[in-house]
Amino acid sequence: MANELHYGDRFHLLNLYNGDGGYLDVNGGASAGGAKYQVATATVANRQSDSGTWEIVSGSCAATGASVKSGDIVYLRNLYQGNGGFLDAGGSPTAVQQQKGGLYDVTTAWGKDRDGNSSRWQIFDQTGSPFDGLVRFNDTVQLWSTYANRGGFLEVSEASTLTGARNDVDTNAYANPGNANVTFWKILPAT
Repeated sequence: MANELHYGDRFHLLNLYNGDGGYLDVNGGASAGGAKYQVATATVANRQSDSGTWEIVSGSCAATGASVKSGDIVYLRNLYQGNGGFLDAGGSPTAVQQQKGGLYDVTTAWGKDRDGNSSRWQIFDQTGSPFDGLVRFNDTVQLWSTYANRGGFLEVSEASTLTGARNDVDTNAYANPGNANVTFWKILPAT
């Protein structure tokens, strides 16, 4: 079907906190070892030169063009200026994030798996229809970091201080902390 997500597809991720927690975006250089850019959400899908555009890559050698299935291990490659790095978990979250279940800071890394499996994410579809296990555009997903065997769910947290950003991004031990949809992301076609 035309709306299925395939490896190699480009997309935006909209967080569903309060209906619009912002679009997953790279923003400014990161100083941690092996990290490339800081990650936050932005109010628009493409704040600057594809900063909010991502490509899905298989973590298990599925071919480009193969359908993405709920439960697959994936890499998310940012396309800012052609190569914004791979979405990556590692480093400590802020004290405020830790008080709410935060496990790791999120950045992009220059290459896959900066530290072990720090760039591998397991994708879980929450709204698929029909129930065939395939992930589709406009579905809501959760992304679980496999880093250190307990990397947490990708989430938005406190307001970001980065220029042009809306919310900071980290990983959380809880699937839906506070029932606020902070770990739910809608997959939208890249514009």
